This record gives sequence, C-alpha cells and structure tokens, in this order.
Amino acid sequence: MAGGIAGRGETCGALIGGIMAIGQVLGREFLEDREQFQKAMIPAGEMYVKFKEAVGHTLCAEIHKILFGRSFRLYEEEEKEAFVAAGGRGPDGCPGVGSKAAKIAANIILDL
Repeated sequence: MAGGIAGRGETCGALIGGIMAIGQVLGREFLEDREQFQKAMIPAGEMYVKFKEAVGHTLCAEIHKILFGRSFRLYEEEEKEAFVAAGGRGPDGCPGVGSKAAKIAANIILDL
C-alpha cells in the first residue's frame, strides 16, 4: 500500500491499515452478517474522519503536497529519490503519518 496503493498517490496506506485493524477486531466473520457489518462501519468512519482531521487529507498525493509542497510519482525512480531527499521517509514524512494513523486506530479499538 506504500505510496498510496503501489506508489500511485491514491488512498493513504496508513489510513487503509487503520481501517483494516479495526475490521480485524470488529468486522464480521460471515458475509451474511449485516448487523456486524453495520457495527464495524461506525468506527471505520470515525477512523476516516479523525485521520483526515489529523493529517489534512486521505489521498497520498495530497498528503505529500501538505507535507512537502508537491506530490511524487513513487513508481518512478527519480521521483522516489526526490521523495526521500525531501524527508519522505523521515519522522516528519510518511512514518509520522503512519504513527498518527496507528494511534488513532489504537484509540478507537481500545474504546470499543
């Protein structure tokens, strides 16, 4: 999921990972279980809203613009190098976004 789904700048992998973690705890075991599906949608939606508030967007390319003033095509080697040079792998880059997402997801799960 790195780089917004295979480096394409789409939905942030940290957000997807947080929602997946919530789904592991609260998701349904059987596809037919609509009631459990509905219960899981509430904290998943909360994850989305809190992530967007904390980070500023849900799309990787837009998060890059917030953090670095531009987006990067991480599937291209030169762009990937520019991303790293800009601090993309540093604590104020994607690891910081991942940390925020993990904390949000953990708090939601602990509050269940």
